[in-house]
Amino acid sequence: MLPPDFRLPKFFAELGPRLPQRPWSDALCASLELARLTRQIDADFSFLEGRTVRLIIDDLGARATLRYERGHFRPGSAVAEADVSFRAALADFIKLARRSEDPDTLFFQRKLRIEGDTELGLQLKNLLDTIETPAWVSHLLA
Repeated sequence: MLPPDFRLPKFFAELGPRLPQRPWSDALCASLELARLTRQIDADFSFLEGRTVRLIIDDLGARATLRYERGHFRPGSAVAEADVSFRAALADFIKLARRSEDPDTLFFQRKLRIEGDTELGLQLKNLLDTIETPAWVSHLLA
């Protein structure tokens, strides 16, 4: 379990942007597709059709970019402009995944930032709030 104020050493934030970002996008898309295909996530993502979403892990210097096209999550270009971006520290994204912290709380504490099309971001956030975390994810993050 991470301490509440955990932050990765500054070294990671400096090194991360110099590394290829595609593996982050590939891993995120593969995880979402697997969860969708095995019905661990059974939600309507059609409102994301043709849109680009980016997750930015500030203290890791990592960016995962995805697009939703023809009913599937696909890695997006790291240099393309995102329709909406979510930014937070690694520990805060883990809190969201564990459901130990509410996204609204992190937002009002300025630990989670939504940039770009905030209406799309809120729609996605609200949808994700309705999805129960798969058991294997909960176990992995415990």
